[in-house]
Amino acid sequence: MKLRSPMPELSGATEWLNGQVTKSELLGDKPTLIHFWSISCHLCKEAMPQVNEFRDQYKDKLNVIAVHMPRSEDDLDMDEIKKVASEHDITQPIFVDNEHKLTEAFENQYVPAYYVFDAEGNLRHFQAGGSGMKMLEKRVNRVLGESEK
Repeated sequence: MKLRSPMPELSGATEWLNGQVTKSELLGDKPTLIHFWSISCHLCKEAMPQVNEFRDQYKDKLNVIAVHMPRSEDDLDMDEIKKVASEHDITQPIFVDNEHKLTEAFENQYVPAYYVFDAEGNLRHFQAGGSGMKMLEKRVNRVLGESEK
């Protein structure tokens, strides 16, 4: 997905956990962070406390959505997804993408992966991998700064 691309519709979920949201509910109000993760991804679990801290710190200024992207048959187990989400305090809405519909719409190949959209829903930053939370924070702050003008 190229920078400045519009956010894809959030459709095709196998299931939503912690509430469901639509693209139109996210646009116009505040920027959005969409992060892809998987229950079989060690780096995702390692980064989750930072993502949660981020979510809590910016709760009034930033939408945060999780997308569970399975990497194998074992990752399709809903009970396991719910258990890991609970263990790692993922309280934001979780789009369970067992059919890779959103993964394909984002052209995403990585977990963890982070997409930052501005309030109008245009992609402003993408990064993948477990490190670089400082860079992510810097990019989110830049987008937040623009939306507050």
